[in-house]
Amino acid sequence: MRTVSRDLGTIVLQIFSESNFTTMAKYGEKAQEKVEKAMHERKHGTLKSGRSGKKVTSRKQAIAIGLSEARAAGAKVPKKKSSSRGRSKKKS
Repeated sequence: MRTVSRDLGTIVLQIFSESNFTTMAKYGEKAQEKVEKAMHERKHGTLKSGRSGKKVTSRKQAIAIGLSEARAAGAKVPKKKSSSRGRSKKKS
């Protein structure tokens, strides 16, 4: 039984590899460049946060800043996830 499922898996893989099945990229080249630049600045200690001007040390924050700059520049970047904090309804 085990060999049958393995063979079926290879058949499925062959079908997908032979077809022109491609996925669209979520992020564009410009977005990648902006994130690389932000990560480089963080590594050298020159990346500052927007409002407070404090030095950014977090890797995740640097990526977020790079994606935000890419969005502002019109690059292909998915929309930001909206927070659920503003959507909650008052219970009466």
